[in-house]
Amino acid sequence: MSNEPKDTPRIERLISLAERLVEVLEADIAALKAGKPGDMKSMDPENQKLSALYGREAQNFDIRIAKSAPPSLRQRFMAITSKFRDVLQLHARMIARVKNASEGMVQAIAREVERMNMPTRIYGPSSAYKAPPPAAMMFNKVV
Repeated sequence: MSNEPKDTPRIERLISLAERLVEVLEADIAALKAGKPGDMKSMDPENQKLSALYGREAQNFDIRIAKSAPPSLRQRFMAITSKFRDVLQLHARMIARVKNASEGMVQAIAREVERMNMPTRIYGPSSAYKAPPPAAMMFNKVV
């Protein structure tokens, strides 16, 4: 009951989109490992569109289509799907690490600024409390 002529291009299209996204994610991972998050390719609007297109294609894809595909095409589909999942998980872990490190640095800087701006206690005849000047840096514990 396979509708091979109609389904094969859909599978090929999904494979092609996944391969392109894997390349983008691998470039992001390399940029993060090099300490250059500004060089991430996934922030490019063209790659954002590619990601949205893949999401729409995958959402409308039924696994029965892949099961009815020729064995070689099905094997390619399963291989790229597995690789895409693995690269996506690694990418998510790298992003989380960078996010946690950035948040930690911002919080450490904010604590140091706050500590430096703490009023000094003066004991003596003119021991009036003076409020610190307004701080230029505001922070939230949930960055």
